[in-house]
Amino acid sequence: MSSAPFTYEPVGATRDDLTYCPPGFHPLHVRTRLGEGEKLFQRAAEAVLGWEMHRALGVGIDATADRAAPGVDVTVTLAALIKAPCRIIWTTEEPRRAGWAYGTLEGHPECGEEVFLIDRTGDGTVWLTVAAFSKPAKWYAKAGGPATRGLQHAYARRCGAVLRKLCEGLSEA
Repeated sequence: MSSAPFTYEPVGATRDDLTYCPPGFHPLHVRTRLGEGEKLFQRAAEAVLGWEMHRALGVGIDATADRAAPGVDVTVTLAALIKAPCRIIWTTEEPRRAGWAYGTLEGHPECGEEVFLIDRTGDGTVWLTVAAFSKPAKWYAKAGGPATRGLQHAYARRCGAVLRKLCEGLSEA
């Protein structure tokens, strides 16, 4: 684990409120229905906690551990060009909720926090929520303006589509 400081405050704010967005940041909240049932929930949770969903997206993942855990450093590489260093802030593995959040470190094109959370509601429906608050940190993210935010939303929607495919055939409904 590195000792590089996070590039924003308040670190960990998403743990208790996925919709939290500090002043000056842009919110992101995309929820995708994956299907129903315990088997699907377990598969989706493992795919998120073990980086499989991210790798299936086609992004590079270089992590200091095989699974998400607090303190694990992760560098996400986009298009083989953009390196985005992060650190896992919190994880959760509960009977109906599993996932993690990371915060940005120096060198990330954005500044903020992002969450990937699987939850199973009372009726058995399984959801992926991708939530974040962020603002540009690098010149090219700033220059992209609204297009950069559009790409973030498209990435979050693609996470849901990819995870749904990884869980194909497991839904109970």
